[in-house]
Amino acid sequence: MEPCSENVKAVRRSKEEKKLLRKQIKASHTLLKHEGISTVSQPTKSLVVANGGLGNGVSREQLQDVLGEVGEVETLVMPPHKPYALVTYRSEVSAQRGHALNGRQLQCGDQIVTLYLSYVNTVDSELWGCVDLPPGLVLVEEFVSPEEEALLLDAIDWTSHNEDVTVQKVLKHRRVKHFGYEFRYDNNNVDKDKPLPGGLPQVCVPVLERCVRDRHTEVMPDQLTVNQYQSGQGIPPHVDTHSAFEDIILSLSLGAKTVMDFRHPEGRSVALVLPGRSLLVMKGESRYLWTHGITPRKFDVVPACDPKSPAAVTSDLSNHSNLTLSRRGTRTSLTFRKVRRTPCDCGYPSACDSQQPTAPPSPPSLPRSQTDACRLEAEFVHRVYEEIACHFSSTRHSPWPRVCHFLSSLEPGSILADVGCGNGKYLGVNPDVIAVGCDRSSALVQICSERGFQVFVSDALNVPLRSDTCDACISIAVIHHLSTQKRRQAVVEELVRLLRPGGRALIYVWAVEQEYNKQKSKYLKETRQQGPTGDSTDHNNQESKSLTGNTTDAHNTAQDLSGIATDCTMVHHETESPAKLSVHTNRTAFNSQDLLVPWHLKGGGREGCNQGRGGDEQGVQGSKNTLDPPTEAQAPVPNTAPSPVFHRYYHVFHKGELEELCVRVRGVTIQRSYHDQGNWCVILEKTGY
Repeated sequence: MEPCSENVKAVRRSKEEKKLLRKQIKASHTLLKHEGISTVSQPTKSLVVANGGLGNGVSREQLQDVLGEVGEVETLVMPPHKPYALVTYRSEVSAQRGHALNGRQLQCGDQIVTLYLSYVNTVDSELWGCVDLPPGLVLVEEFVSPEEEALLLDAIDWTSHNEDVTVQKVLKHRRVKHFGYEFRYDNNNVDKDKPLPGGLPQVCVPVLERCVRDRHTEVMPDQLTVNQYQSGQGIPPHVDTHSAFEDIILSLSLGAKTVMDFRHPEGRSVALVLPGRSLLVMKGESRYLWTHGITPRKFDVVPACDPKSPAAVTSDLSNHSNLTLSRRGTRTSLTFRKVRRTPCDCGYPSACDSQQPTAPPSPPSLPRSQTDACRLEAEFVHRVYEEIACHFSSTRHSPWPRVCHFLSSLEPGSILADVGCGNGKYLGVNPDVIAVGCDRSSALVQICSERGFQVFVSDALNVPLRSDTCDACISIAVIHHLSTQKRRQAVVEELVRLLRPGGRALIYVWAVEQEYNKQKSKYLKETRQQGPTGDSTDHNNQESKSLTGNTTDAHNTAQDLSGIATDCTMVHHETESPAKLSVHTNRTAFNSQDLLVPWHLKGGGREGCNQGRGGDEQGVQGSKNTLDPPTEAQAPVPNTAPSPVFHRYYHVFHKGELEELCVRVRGVTIQRSYHDQGNWCVILEKTGY
């Protein structure tokens, strides 16, 4: 790879021109290393536009306008979430004029983006293949006319509160209405003996009759949930409760389009654009096994509309030569379902609440494959933190001093990535740095967003940020939620990828050694007042925080748990294959490195803090007693019902294990390692590539 020929001529250049040339060459090196895109020196018809992609806020229309100023564009490829684009001009002369746009600045929202263009030999617009939809999922575009859409929206009177006919609620992240039967957020089900007298709105009958006529369903639904989402609102991934409704679920999208994400338990995911006036039909595997959710954000990556055919809207995100950014507007969804009268007997017993055994489930086993690891973490990390997010966040408000010291040592203007930011308690510690956070839990990300932090939903194994851009990264108790050594090392490698050379990363993991240098950690020596259930009622003196999923923050994540959790009934034995995970007894020393730590959920009804599950974004089946945490001003209220208990997977680290993991990663040195209140900690420095 060589810099462009125009840039190597022996000509006098100004200081600004030399600076621009250096940045262009650096961008070319970055593209080659991390994206496999090789630039060339001789002029061609094709160019790569570094810093000009959907991943850094440049819309297709905006880039097309700039590139079109100098000649006719033949193709423009903008891969989703990538910070570059690939353009081919009709002629080489036009491409040379396009190359002269190097250094052009664009105003994208509240930021200025500088474009760096280099020649490439070819542009392959078929870089990615098509993605199949989940089995049983059907999207019917333009199912209702604009006139029908207006009638349906008018019929939803948000000013009316006649609960004899309908039930209306204003949840934390949207507002909802229920017709026919009320969907109960305290148990993620419906009371089948208490129908609402009003039934379904009459204006919906023609639409439902068309659904039956077109064979999208065989029976008329008797329950309707209406959800209204403003820009930036979303819902965590979930499966509609099996025992509540029959197989087929119909969801009609009105108003603005949005992107809904579907995910298989083994990790495969599909993003689907739901245009306005479209009908989504979920049945079979897509209804019973795949989760669906909407990531809270203000912009979606969507296919661009063809100006020659504005009505032709496609939901296929695999055509990366035609993607752009779409600002979300207000979306209203009407979800129609048939209340189930008998237990569910679907073919997916692992996800079915009707088919769960009455006896306590056997503890899970240590994973023996990548698929096993994904399943274990999905069930015992990701789902748990999605359920306990509000209660968890209410106990996490005191930043740890040594983490704060690291953050305060950063130079003003430094770029900081908090991978596993939880409720964001570290994002505001140093106001002089540019801090961005990500977390696997959309519920915790929503809490951060409401606090004004720059955050997004992401797995720690694959953070959608450019390589070599961060001055510092922190990972406060993320890695101990990964269930294999290979996956734990992959998170460290991802942190190092984000760092620029000379950048530093601070990593905390929970330690086996809760007593170190003759000092017990707060986890072991904490003295607690016992509430009516025996659980600790004082969450405010706990310093630990636990994030979520593969991005979790919990160096003493069990602090808020009661001492009444079930003792370890199954421990590791060399003869077991694979080994069963033990259930840890809180506030005791660890007898195994891989274990389940209980969380006792406390408080009253969760509706105000719930991620608002209902309708086409209804609750995760199986989470039946999620509750609001008590506030500091509230005294504990006696409750005869036992607290719901969730179990979280942890791998606790022996002394030296974290350092051994880090030295396996190329291009880093360990500046320092230490023990801090029951955690092993390291500070890494990136030395090169």
